Amino acid sequence: MKKRVAVLGGSGYTGVELLRLLASHPKVELVCVTSRQFAGQKVENVFPSLRGMCGLEFTDGEPADIAGDADVVFTALPHQAAMGVVPELLQAGLKVVDLSADYRLRDAAVYEEWYQPHSSPQLLKEAVYGLPELFRDDIRQARLVANPGCYPTSVALGLAPLLKDGLIAPDSLIIDSKSGTSGAGRSAKLDSLFCEVNEGFKAYGLPRHRHTPEIEQTLGQLAGQPVKVSFTPHLLPVNRGILSTLYATLLRPVSQPELDELYARFYQDEFFVRCTGGVLPNIRQVVGSNFCDVGAVVDGRTGRVVVVSVIDNLLKGAAGQAVQNFNLLLGLDETTGLEAVAVWP
Repeated sequence: MKKRVAVLGGSGYTGVELLRLLASHPKVELVCVTSRQFAGQKVENVFPSLRGMCGLEFTDGEPADIAGDADVVFTALPHQAAMGVVPELLQAGLKVVDLSADYRLRDAAVYEEWYQPHSSPQLLKEAVYGLPELFRDDIRQARLVANPGCYPTSVALGLAPLLKDGLIAPDSLIIDSKSGTSGAGRSAKLDSLFCEVNEGFKAYGLPRHRHTPEIEQTLGQLAGQPVKVSFTPHLLPVNRGILSTLYATLLRPVSQPELDELYARFYQDEFFVRCTGGVLPNIRQVVGSNFCDVGAVVDGRTGRVVVVSVIDNLLKGAAGQAVQNFNLLLGLDETTGLEAVAVWP
């Protein structure tokens, strides 16, 4: 039996990726897609790639209207907009997968320091952080899943085996991440115009990128102690993909075969995490897929380990992971609708 699904905020890059995945999901009946900008227009006219796949029109529906038609709601709304509708959706008995940052941080004071005042802080403790490879059992029982950010996903999956094993110093972490321009969203911005981005490469968001507290929260859970990181994001002149290079100091000498075995063992049952050993991955091998590829090497000269983690920022970093969480909420095989491999070349 199919579940009736609504997508709130279906006109951005993440929103259209959600629609693409859900339109062909065998257990989904799409019943509503909202967009204030395109209300009244057919989805396939706004996104011709979905022609014949989604016969809906964008609406400007209110949560109360949507509640009677849907079983599960994906909220792909901007930060602060999501918190304005999620409480009402939950009160109506719906399950919610929220792709904004509004419910990722458990401490309201931390959220307000990095974002803005929170209108439903009572839900922060209840929301389950939706990184299935680390918090699968909690996600299955949730009614509100906070879908992780793209950078935090690549970082947490890259460092989890090392932190859980106590192999690295938690206060030594340096995170150097690069993202394609789709990570900046679909709205027009000077910094993301073709001529501003093409043939260039720059750091941005220093020293307080908003994903920093989310990264520290998740890594702290893995390490069992507070963690502070040095995080530098960069803008790549490509459409999509994230490559994170992660540096950490080893607490004891480790050989390359030991490191390879640690990662292989930690992720041996995880379909969407592929360990490449000492062969470092390229974003091209994951773009268009829900996979995260991770490679790690020992730098014996400096006593450090260097990890490279790659994902598609719109899939494993957003819409794909949201569908993976949806599958867990419904008790489905979490690969359902997500089996596609990367497009090559």
